[in-house]
Order: sequence, then C-alpha cells, then structure tokens
Amino acid sequence: MKTTALIERGDDGSFGIFTPYLESTIFGEGKTVAEAKEDFVNSVNEVSAYFDETGNQSLKDIEFEYKFDMASFLQYYSNILSLAGLERLTGINQGQLSHYVTGRRKPSPKTVEKIEKSLHNFANEIGQIQFV
Repeated sequence: MKTTALIERGDDGSFGIFTPYLESTIFGEGKTVAEAKEDFVNSVNEVSAYFDETGNQSLKDIEFEYKFDMASFLQYYSNILSLAGLERLTGINQGQLSHYVTGRRKPSPKTVEKIEKSLHNFANEIGQIQFV
C-alpha cells in the first residue's frame, strides 16, 4: 500500500514531513529536506517496532511517497530553479509564483497540475540530453 508523506516548510525555514492519511500520524523534521527524511525514516522505524510489540498495526506493507506542497517545493529548489526560469517553463508569471513561495496564496489544483506537468516534461527533456 502506498501513502503520502507530505513535505512542508516551517515558518522558521526548517522542513517537516508527516503522514496525513494514516490513522497514526508519523512526523520527521530537520533543517533540510534530507535531514527531515532521515528523521522521518527513524520515526517510521520506531513506530513500526512499537506496532510489532503491541500487535496494533503494521507498517511493513506501506510504501511512502514523498510529496511537497507548492510553497515548500518552490523554496527548496529556489537555489536551482529561478522564478524567471519557472515562468518560462510553466507560463505562470513570477509574481504569482512568488505568492506561492511565500504562502500568501495557494495555487488551484489546475495550476498545481500545470506546474507539475511542466516540470515533468522538462525533466524528461533533460533526461534525453547526451553530450559528445
């Protein structure tokens, strides 16, 4: 079974990961996404060991899919993807993207899909590059 592990950026700039769709929410946090993932995996292992001891539930068959909210994604990749570059990729103006980064506005599901599709297309294009 797959379930979402949602990555969000905190007001202090740190990152947190949690499981919004499990009966027992599992958390991880860190200064970076990598630290938060490491802490999350440790938490999953601890909760899994507890469940094994008590016979309550099992996490053995659960696979976690890490997903970003838009503000966290834009912030996390801001040193790689500029708002100008994202505007060129997605067709969404920099001002609107800036509102998403700061959390002042949240994109509609249609806009999220547009951004995601544009980034996936770009990643596929980059994946085809070969140098001579």
